[in-house]
Amino acid sequence: MKKSVKPLFLSNLFSDRFVDTWKLLSQTSGFLSRTPVFDQYEEDLRLWRRDLQKAAKDGDEYKRIKEEIIELRKTLRLQGYDLSLAEQTLEVDGFRNDASLGEGFRRLVIFFSDNNAYWISGNENHITLAEQLTKEVNDSQQKNYFTIRSRHYLWYLRKGNKLILSGSDSEFKDNFEHLKAMAEANSLKILAFLKHLR
Repeated sequence: MKKSVKPLFLSNLFSDRFVDTWKLLSQTSGFLSRTPVFDQYEEDLRLWRRDLQKAAKDGDEYKRIKEEIIELRKTLRLQGYDLSLAEQTLEVDGFRNDASLGEGFRRLVIFFSDNNAYWISGNENHITLAEQLTKEVNDSQQKNYFTIRSRHYLWYLRKGNKLILSGSDSEFKDNFEHLKAMAEANSLKILAFLKHLR
């Protein structure tokens, strides 16, 4: 796992250097506004915006600000934040049935613990998928560290940068309300869990 994370981390740092300073600031501000740590950085973001406006064409000032933003992004990545999700959005949208297959939706079952999630998608019905996922969790070496807090039987659709999640006929209404609350509290966390869902 560590071998795949390090090159990705370094490539993210490298790619930050080729992004326009204003765009980097905008992406970072947008990302932080969706996290619980936004208040810690709000003043820095405001000052960088002000300094960039004043700097006009001062290359040294632009460079200083960009380096500070890149350093912040590095710190956020080290804290576990996935900045590649900055432009992704999550929409939790009502209930759907099998007719949603015709709209491009696919089946998804997800189990949440306190700090992690297991999920499976496929063409089988939600109950069959849930049985397969339960077996995967039970067979996993991490099963002792994974206490299921909630189970969700969903439909999903990727639409550009948006991930739409809808409840299925197998999803209890109370569970779906819980999922909506989770998404409102920290959509980035759910997006990170489902990053590789295609």
